[in-house]
Amino acid sequence: MQKKGIAHLPLHGGHPPSWLFSRMIKLAGVISQATIEEYGVDEFLNRISNPFYFQALSCVLGFDWHSSGTTTTTCAALKTALEGGNQGVMVLGGKGKHSRKTPQEIEEALNVFSLTTSQGEKLILSSKLSAKIDNSCIQDGYQLYQHSFF
Repeated sequence: MQKKGIAHLPLHGGHPPSWLFSRMIKLAGVISQATIEEYGVDEFLNRISNPFYFQALSCVLGFDWHSSGTTTTTCAALKTALEGGNQGVMVLGGKGKHSRKTPQEIEEALNVFSLTTSQGEKLILSSKLSAKIDNSCIQDGYQLYQHSFF
């Protein structure tokens, strides 16, 4: 049984230093590759969706501020590291204006993964619905600014 609890992640502005982010990308790539080769894409996605694993991965990558920036920075590093889908996974969307490009990026990814137009439409609908729910239905007082789609 997993422990339940609350994580307090303060909101910090700014960006990680470029020297750190470039190292995060490299490390995210080799960790993702090793996980996918050893356990498969499904297990990689299962792990990356686990908040405890995701937070630990952020720290291992070097982003150990334990703040709101952990999610955006780690997703951005993974997006760059997994670019092209050659590991069987892509990260689409992102922070701010990049989040609104997710449907177009899904359309572009259809050819990479040999998906049909119908499958692409379902993925786009899923992306839009999850963004809408996060923005409109979750009453936490925050607007969606991070939308990454694996």
